Amino acid sequence: MLKLDFSSIPLDKVDDTFAEAFSMYAARVLITARDRYWAYVAGTLATGFSTSIIMCPCEAGVEGFVSPAKTPDNRPGVLIQIWHSDLGLLKQQVILRLSQVVLTCPTTRVFDGLPSSRRKLTIGRTIAKFGDGFEHQVEMFGKRMWAIPVMEGEFLLEDKIGVVKGVAGGNVIVLARDLDGGLEAAKMAVRAIRKHVRRVVLPFPGGVCRAGSKPGAITYPKLKASTNHLFCPTLREKIKDSKLPAEVGAVYEIVINGLTQRDVMTAMGIAAVVAARHPSVVKVTAGNYGGKLGQYKLQLRDCVSLALEHLRDKTGR
Repeated sequence: MLKLDFSSIPLDKVDDTFAEAFSMYAARVLITARDRYWAYVAGTLATGFSTSIIMCPCEAGVEGFVSPAKTPDNRPGVLIQIWHSDLGLLKQQVILRLSQVVLTCPTTRVFDGLPSSRRKLTIGRTIAKFGDGFEHQVEMFGKRMWAIPVMEGEFLLEDKIGVVKGVAGGNVIVLARDLDGGLEAAKMAVRAIRKHVRRVVLPFPGGVCRAGSKPGAITYPKLKASTNHLFCPTLREKIKDSKLPAEVGAVYEIVINGLTQRDVMTAMGIAAVVAARHPSVVKVTAGNYGGKLGQYKLQLRDCVSLALEHLRDKTGR
């Protein structure tokens, strides 16, 4: 992986454009377990089938690991985020995913990942009904928990989970000469985001999307979304308004949801900085639709400035 060298970032590769993002509700959940393996298993499965609200029941992802020193029960944990534009449907998804995945996963417990949030989803009492009347409330770890009898002992979860209105759909689009170089650059960018930025998730597989979309469709008007043909290399010679230079052979998009606008912009900037340094990358740009999709217009070069500030604060350079 290329090291972040502030003196050698090719900013001329970063397009002067903006990513169009929009507001959604986000629930943040802390899952702990007896070891990192079971915490990660629960987190990854609980955030499955959640790449895009276009057709998935929600958007979700693993934010990262949490040290036992920072969890209420002093066990390894992972933070996950679950997103939806509708608060009622978000609550439904949180209940379904925690009850069907985390409750069944060995040794797990569930805690509120946004304890300072004023808005809460009451989910514990619903999930606790699985206990068939044998469930009960307890005060543990300084919190009100539900205890549900299971075959290894008891599953413990907080009654309420915090929710905020976050920023969804931040994005960076990597234009590369070839598939291998583009994929390597995108993976490097994802690793850098996960290393340097918390409070964000990347919902697509491995954080990378090869099938960017646009609102609606040309041929099939009933579709909510369809392929972003302007960024498809095989269509460059077939359409008049392709956005791809002749030397671009592969394009990858990194989509970012975050609890605040600053979180999303910082992650976008880090992705742009890392991807732009790869020799195969021709340009780093962002997806927007003229400001018609979302209320946030995240200027890519402002994101880079914010990311460099963030990295300098972390490294002291």
